[in-house]
Amino acid sequence: MTAKTVEISDAEWQIMRVVWTLQQATSRQIIDNLAAKNHWKEATIKTLLRRLIQKKVLATTTQKRSFVYHPLINEQEAIDLMTTNVFEKICQMHVGSALQSLVKQFPLTKNDISALETELRQKYQTAPEQLPCDCLPTMHLDYHGCAMAKSKKNF
Repeated sequence: MTAKTVEISDAEWQIMRVVWTLQQATSRQIIDNLAAKNHWKEATIKTLLRRLIQKKVLATTTQKRSFVYHPLINEQEAIDLMTTNVFEKICQMHVGSALQSLVKQFPLTKNDISALETELRQKYQTAPEQLPCDCLPTMHLDYHGCAMAKSKKNF
């Protein structure tokens, strides 16, 4: 099962974070963590667990009268696909500023920063000076609301 084939809600992500972190988790571990963090009732958490099993994102086994949950999707793959899904909804003209905002907002290790610098240096070699707006499929805009010279002829 790949994350590509399933939609995971924000609440379900909370469950998955516990299971990914622990690599496998009993229902009691999940309930205790999320009840403390989100003030969710046990029934709510069990409903979310059932949904994740139905979506084939989690598997469950029984060990000594306890349900043990195992992830069926890789955490990094799920994160990459979720991030791609979000960025595909943004005008490509704003992707750079969105990335800058994320870099400012969230803590990064020196290794993270070094890896980002390497990726950016490589990307810089083939990057265009400007990206056109891709919000409308029939024309490219150099900024929202203003068509580029080629498209202006069509008005």
